Amino acid sequence: MLPGTLDNKGTKILAKSLFKELRGSGYSTNQILSLSTELIDLVTQGLKDEHAQAAAAAQATAANDAASAARAVV
Repeated sequence: MLPGTLDNKGTKILAKSLFKELRGSGYSTNQILSLSTELIDLVTQGLKDEHAQAAAAAQATAANDAASAARAVV
């Protein structure tokens, strides 16, 4: 299954498989929970970074548009 085509059912299957694999390898429930928390933190930080980049790009575009409009008036 390709990452881009992972649907809800595929996500559940992947999560269950990963959980079973980790438990089978001797990881405790608390260790798996800690890993899950770290993954959520990484995803959250990635979303924040993407949002900040998009905001910076929008701000730069607005500044460029304003500068172009100012030059057109002069």
